[in-house]
Amino acid sequence: MVAGVDESLLRSLIPRVIGVLVRRGIDFAAAEDAVQDALLEAIRVWPDDTPRDPPAWLVAVAWRRWLDTVRSDAARRRREDVLDAAPMAEPPPDVDDTLQLYFLCAHPSLTPSSAVALTLRAVGGLTTRQIAQAYLVPETTMAQRISRAKRTVSAVRLDRPGEMATVLRVLYLVFNEGYSGDVDLAAEAIRVTRQLATAVDHPETSGLLALMLLHQARRAARTAPDGSLVPLPEQDRSRWDTTAIAEGVQILQAALARDRLGEYQAQAAIAALHADALTAAETDWVQIVEWYDELVRLTDSPVVRLNRAVAVGEADGARAGLAALAELDPALPRWTAVAAYLHERDGDPATAARLYVEAAAAAPDLAERDHLTRQAARLHRRG
Repeated sequence: MVAGVDESLLRSLIPRVIGVLVRRGIDFAAAEDAVQDALLEAIRVWPDDTPRDPPAWLVAVAWRRWLDTVRSDAARRRREDVLDAAPMAEPPPDVDDTLQLYFLCAHPSLTPSSAVALTLRAVGGLTTRQIAQAYLVPETTMAQRISRAKRTVSAVRLDRPGEMATVLRVLYLVFNEGYSGDVDLAAEAIRVTRQLATAVDHPETSGLLALMLLHQARRAARTAPDGSLVPLPEQDRSRWDTTAIAEGVQILQAALARDRLGEYQAQAAIAALHADALTAAETDWVQIVEWYDELVRLTDSPVVRLNRAVAVGEADGARAGLAALAELDPALPRWTAVAAYLHERDGDPATAARLYVEAAAAAPDLAERDHLTRQAARLHRRG
């Protein structure tokens, strides 16, 4: 935080200001650079002279910065007169510009990693260094990734409707990155999604915000003091954030009442049922299976079917869960870990231990690998 400057206000204004500049005909990469210069000027000036209209101030300064850049390029002199004649007193950017920027950053021509990085930079207001630290890559690598993404979308016109589903998918990817370095990407995703939910009336946007809040509410209980994973049934539910749960449930209920069900609302409903149970034993697994059935209908996702197999195993017994699992491809990520859990529940510790070892070898990260290894060791000791 810079003394005397409301950093959250600055971040919230970034997409609106970029949107105005792009509407004026500036390509995205140049607009984003100009806004970054304007932000630096705001940090310098605002502590002593806060403007009456911060968005208009940023637009004016960014526009002048861009004009200065254009004027320094002799090859573009002929455009200068036209640019100088453009109105400087344009009203502050409206909601449509902001929404179009979300759509632009989540453009289908970008890879998921590039779309996430560009969203964090242009919509989230994070610096390249912060994004690089969050992804544990060198700053130069992240700078190149963002530059390529900006070049890719610079030629994209903002006169076509964007795909809300793509925007929400990118925001969910940001949320699932969690936390590393000095940037809490889960918190950033919630902040940006909340901003989007305020700007657009869309039940799936509300569904995604509710899902994020409900997942985030359990965050403090997900790891032990030594950093090891704590499975949901073993979590200390007194450490769950009841305020976040209450807000998430309220947002979800309002979205579901509109009877336009989508995958994020269905996922949030499952998370809400977990949050509603005072103990793991009180979890309403029958209703969770019903929501997974809705998710399968909406997405036909193998990952959803895998999670459904776990829920079936809880609701109808391990044999039923194994039968549901047998319908899925064993090459599916985490299939072996689910099989190990269900075989243990079915009273076959030897098979479960072997599968836990196999699952640990294929685990995508160290924390999960350690957890699965401990499960295998626990069963070996028992045997």
